[in-house]
Amino acid sequence: MISPQKRPIHPLRDGPIMRNTHHSLAVSILAGVFGMAALLATVTPEARAQAIETAAKHAILMDATTGAVLFEKEADEATPPASMGKMMTAYLLFERLKDGRLSLDDTFAVSDNAWRKGGAPSGSSTMFLQPRTRVRVEDLLHGMIVASGNDACIVVAEGLAARESAFAELMTQRGRELGMKNTVFRNASGLPDPEQMTTVRDLAILSLHTINDFPDFYRYYSEKTFTFNGIRQGNRNPLIYADNGVDGLKTGHIKEAGYGLAASMKRGDRRLILVVNGLDSIKQRGSESDRLLEWGMREFGNYALFKAGERITDADVWLGEAKTVPLVIKNDVVVTLPKKARREMKVTVTYDGPIPAPIAPGAQVAKVVVTAPGVERRTIPLYADGGVERLGLVGRLKSAVTSILWGTSS
Repeated sequence: MISPQKRPIHPLRDGPIMRNTHHSLAVSILAGVFGMAALLATVTPEARAQAIETAAKHAILMDATTGAVLFEKEADEATPPASMGKMMTAYLLFERLKDGRLSLDDTFAVSDNAWRKGGAPSGSSTMFLQPRTRVRVEDLLHGMIVASGNDACIVVAEGLAARESAFAELMTQRGRELGMKNTVFRNASGLPDPEQMTTVRDLAILSLHTINDFPDFYRYYSEKTFTFNGIRQGNRNPLIYADNGVDGLKTGHIKEAGYGLAASMKRGDRRLILVVNGLDSIKQRGSESDRLLEWGMREFGNYALFKAGERITDADVWLGEAKTVPLVIKNDVVVTLPKKARREMKVTVTYDGPIPAPIAPGAQVAKVVVTAPGVERRTIPLYADGGVERLGLVGRLKSAVTSILWGTSS
């Protein structure tokens, strides 16, 4: 007789989580976005207490390891990217540097268009490039990221795709491949365009990809100053000047969107990603971003439950050459939870058992269920660590008789 089997394991983890019904304090996974080796289990709060407020019109705060969203507010509402869009221009340049199509010492030409549209004559953010000169790729990276130069972005776009409009199409296409489903780029710099829109969730996805995909190049986002042609400019990200673990990423501001920031804070093994937009001033952008990041670090933690390949328990087998089969988990399992909730979490193995033989090696035969009061349950598959052959006819008859006489199975 097959019946559901439940085996509690690791019964020490976490408990109830509060939910903000207005701003959706949702700890949920961005599935398939990050391409990470770990299986990242997260929980969704079900309670109703308001956790935190923000003056930002759009905001999202997430854990970089698990993809857990700790806080969000209008995270999928369309908003202009402003200069935060430059992160995609840099991303495409990083790709070409990583795969060898470009080197940091390669040079691009500064066109009259780039000088006029994005340089000093435009009155906007600029690297102060001179027309009809050539500039090293590494200097252009500094110019885009540290100085937020629109001229540098246009030079890169024209260097990689001849026309900025063609490069913007590449930006949009690559963004969709990364999971930025609600983003359309119309230029390389983030200058206002009525058709150019994104969401803070999409910008968070781009931020995570930048950090994870290009560890050797991400360092440019933490540089505080850049000097080119004798002109020294400072990074506009206010958070990187404090000793608080923030090491990127990019500010943005246009009249239509207000003040925005994509930021990342790393302390120990934890990294948080924050994107805000629609703030009223430079000062508010800095204070709100710092407050949200500190809250996320203080209130939440990551808890490792299992390691990849770990033997979780054994499952009973019916009519098999072995009486049990080991159950293993394929990937690391990490949960992001409010720190005050962790002690009430329960982890249980469930399966319909005993499991009838034959059992193929690696077959999914059970699952781990993670529960806590007020928290949406999560399930993680378990697999047979090795196969179990079915008993022969004599063995099956003997097992059946034993089961009938003594109420046991083998």
